Amino acid sequence: MASDSPSSDRKKFDSVGIVVWGFLVMFAVVVHLRATGDAPILKQAKFKISGAEKFAKVIDFLCRQLHRETLFVYVNSAFSPNPDELVNDLYENFGFDGKLVVNYACSMAWG
Repeated sequence: MASDSPSSDRKKFDSVGIVVWGFLVMFAVVVHLRATGDAPILKQAKFKISGAEKFAKVIDFLCRQLHRETLFVYVNSAFSPNPDELVNDLYENFGFDGKLVVNYACSMAWG
């Protein structure tokens, strides 16, 4: 007979979130913003954002902080993720040292 206790199969642990009673609770992800090329440097380079947020929120935040309409944003100086990607998914796959490194530039920096 199946029980709905916390010790049932529905309780699973993850490095970034915890699944408890069938719900995913996301922790904040540390995002380290690094200027590339001629982009201005932010006074505060590290921020926390919910892992459930889309990467588009990071892009919008950067555009507002830098007073620019367009920016080129990359993860780990390698690729530009889809704005619909979840921050948590990017962190789990490409994060290291407890943070997600996001490079930004005013002109295209990497192909």
